[in-house]
Amino acid sequence: MPHQGDQDNRPLHGRTTVPVVDLNCRERVQQPMKLFCVGCGPGDPELLTVRAVNLIKSAEVVFAPTAREGKSSIALSVVEKYVSKTAKTASLVFPMVKDKESLKDYWKRNADDIAAAVRSGKKVVYLTVGDPALYSTWIYVHRELKRNHKDIEVEIVPGIASMFAIAAKAGISLAEGEETVAIVPACYDMDRVRRTAAACDTVIFLKDGRYFDSVIEMLGESGFPDNANIAIAQDVSDEGEILDVKKLSELRGKKGPTEKYFSIMVAKKNARE
Repeated sequence: MPHQGDQDNRPLHGRTTVPVVDLNCRERVQQPMKLFCVGCGPGDPELLTVRAVNLIKSAEVVFAPTAREGKSSIALSVVEKYVSKTAKTASLVFPMVKDKESLKDYWKRNADDIAAAVRSGKKVVYLTVGDPALYSTWIYVHRELKRNHKDIEVEIVPGIASMFAIAAKAGISLAEGEETVAIVPACYDMDRVRRTAAACDTVIFLKDGRYFDSVIEMLGESGFPDNANIAIAQDVSDEGEILDVKKLSELRGKKGPTEKYFSIMVAKKNARE
């Protein structure tokens, strides 16, 4: 008697039957473990890429950074209308401290939590404000993943950085022709800021509005003319957004329009009307 397996492959009406393979099952088995990092843009839910929105809508687990335990995540608040009601959301703490040794523990722990969720087979998204590649919490998480979780594939979805949103709203260019641009993450070291301002045509100051009055005076001493365009904004693309565009001469010697920590200033040396 022929073996049953041989019977299954014998010709039938001139054709050979083949074992049925569940392609969907094979695809699931071969599907790599993958994490999606999504840039949430400057704060307006309408300023996300189509790719970002689609990934957030289909996510089963959504991680978002926060500065401390119990504090709501800015990134999550931006995209919450796109998050599925069945998705699990979790905040990961990234303290705003300068002690890198203590921060490393948070970076590793957060990366481990994300990796565990990805390995569970869920579709996992990590959110970050602005663009993941620019002064983002994602940079530290990604480093830990590459070091300790090499089996996890990563896709990074870019977002609109706040400086581009400000330039668009203010109607100014960041650079043209051979002009150079510098980004300064904080204004603590005024000597460094002064050297940067003297060497570049456009300087973008991020986050620390408490120092902007000193920076404005320094710009005048570093080659920025009185008619240089200065755009200062806080809560970019949010309902409480404040945007003020003035000439340098209008701001020197006066109290700046904002002292809020999360503020951005764009200073353009060559104001071409």
